[in-house]
Amino acid sequence: MFSSPQRSIHPLHFRANMQSVVIEEAYEFVPPYHGTWWARILQRLMPRWLRKSYGIESIECEGLEHIQESLKAGHGVLLAPNHCRPADPAVIHEVCNRLGLAPHTMASWHLFKQSWLQRFMLRRLGAFSVYREGMDRQALQVGVDILAEARRPLVIFPEGVITRTNDRLLALMDGVSFIARSAAKKRAAMKPPGKVVVHAIGIRYHFHGDIDEAIHQTLDDIEKALSWRPRRDPNPTNRIYRVGEALLWLKEIEYLGEPQSGPIPERVENLINQILIPIEEEWLNGKNDGTIVNRVKQLRIEILRDMITADLPEEERQRRWNQLADMYIAQQLGHYPPTYVKSDPSKERQLETVEKFEEDLTDVSRIHRPMSVTVRIGPAIPVATKRDRKAAEDPVMAAIEKQLHQLLDLPDVRQAEENSSASPCSKDTA
Repeated sequence: MFSSPQRSIHPLHFRANMQSVVIEEAYEFVPPYHGTWWARILQRLMPRWLRKSYGIESIECEGLEHIQESLKAGHGVLLAPNHCRPADPAVIHEVCNRLGLAPHTMASWHLFKQSWLQRFMLRRLGAFSVYREGMDRQALQVGVDILAEARRPLVIFPEGVITRTNDRLLALMDGVSFIARSAAKKRAAMKPPGKVVVHAIGIRYHFHGDIDEAIHQTLDDIEKALSWRPRRDPNPTNRIYRVGEALLWLKEIEYLGEPQSGPIPERVENLINQILIPIEEEWLNGKNDGTIVNRVKQLRIEILRDMITADLPEEERQRRWNQLADMYIAQQLGHYPPTYVKSDPSKERQLETVEKFEEDLTDVSRIHRPMSVTVRIGPAIPVATKRDRKAAEDPVMAAIEKQLHQLLDLPDVRQAEENSSASPCSKDTA
């Protein structure tokens, strides 16, 4: 929610900063501040904060009545937005302010460790910490209690990380349904009994500035960092691909010894596995199930455990920090959809890709303005007290994912797969 100072791109600054995300100390739960006075005051400042820190001039909301209906019915309300940009939590606060609400938000612990002021502000806005490198029972229980009490909404970003891709959803984290279902069970036992519902929220950003100038200014700096003479191609997409492939080559040389050839999607997947598999063989006996985010999370849990509790030799500690940095790079590589800007991309897709280049090089991306935001809120998704074990997947998470795709106007992946498998022209019969 809080912006970072701008940094220039240095030619040697090609390794993402892990210090601010992974913290080498024992986790201490940061509880939420339950008063609402501070939250109300800070929410009034949110439009100005969004303009100054993120270039966001306006926010349009659709579907506020869905949340109002759930509140009127006395339900425990969980808000589940997509997580495309760092501004998302502030945007959700502005939406809640229009409803007269001060939500609680589950936020990564590292955000509370940046400064005492940021910790103070986050808590006063209703945020509480969750430890991403392990099972945080305190955070889970606090989330359950907030929903069960039904006094204030609970905000959880189910993707778990900032994606920088507004036209793509990552696999959603199952912890959302665990908290919602546990709270539903607790509310059902109350007298009178109550319910828990989830509202998916689609956040979509729109850029209204000169897209060519925004892209070229950023790529000028990146090309200078590569010791290139900046070349402003008439087709910005060509320049994005040229710079992107150069950055990929650098990583291939670093990890594989030489640049590779072939389709970019295969090269990215191969590079990710070349980074992660040796670490997984050491720490997880070769286990590498799930998404890249989940793979990295499991590795972090194992690597950090002794770093926090044991007195390790400095050489071993540094070796592990190097592994953590490598894993972070693998995770960031997984956030680049290889065909995201392939054919006639929107200006937002172009901007997101260039911003991600800069952010991965410098840990911060410059602000491009003016921006606007459209927020679409879906109807209530009821949460049952028990999961249907006959279902192939969690019904709550499936409903959230489907609704998010609809709210963001994204293709329904499951429906596309079903149509493909049912078609006589599917890949199995072509």
